Amino acid sequence: MSGTGNHAQVNLPLPLGHRGVRGAVLVELKRAQPLSTRELAGRLGTSLNAVRHHLKELEEQELVSYERQHRGVGAPTFAYRLAPAGEALFPRRYDAILTSLLDDLVNLQGRAAAVGLLEARYSAIAQRLQHELEGRSPAERLQAVTRMLSEDGYMAEVSFTSGGTTLTEHNCAIQAVAERFPEICAAEAKLIGEVLRAEVHREKHILKGCSACEYRLHFDSTSPTAGPPDDSVAGPGSYSALLEERS
Repeated sequence: MSGTGNHAQVNLPLPLGHRGVRGAVLVELKRAQPLSTRELAGRLGTSLNAVRHHLKELEEQELVSYERQHRGVGAPTFAYRLAPAGEALFPRRYDAILTSLLDDLVNLQGRAAAVGLLEARYSAIAQRLQHELEGRSPAERLQAVTRMLSEDGYMAEVSFTSGGTTLTEHNCAIQAVAERFPEICAAEAKLIGEVLRAEVHREKHILKGCSACEYRLHFDSTSPTAGPPDDSVAGPGSYSALLEERS
């Protein structure tokens, strides 16, 4: 590459579900952040008002965040960058890399070695969570597990019905790995059961063509917190709003 400061511009694909100016804003922030509203408008060749409108919507969706920066004399500038949820919109090859490494391990030491490595990883996570959540109520442990799964990309939520408690994962963050090593699904169910101290029964499975993985949870019937922490607030239905309120 020459030292003139000119760089070849590559048209990056827009994030899934985000088109037009909104998607272009996300791409420009991915290329170079933080950027001010004026800088974004200049890069995109559009008006300041249009950029402000899309930034406001992206901020409401928690896809971008901003900080105040002092750039010389005058009022501070609002500089925008991608929030963690915005970064997650762009493709990563963790699945492919992990699957490749596991396949290498299978070739070197056999399938049992790869499966054992995955199971040991989940066991270590379960032990860490059990230690961190010692003395916590079932509802608090449920909240912690749901949050951890969502942060790891599983889009998890809990719902309560007359039939009991259901933990749903709307996304499989490591589906390529799970398809190659389905034992990881059993390890996940075991982790959930150990940390929540509950019986876990899988009722839906993404690997079997379902749109989500669903686990029916059976707590000790004598536990006063086997259901929502506050029925007057949560009631039947989704627990996700309550988790956000208490996070």
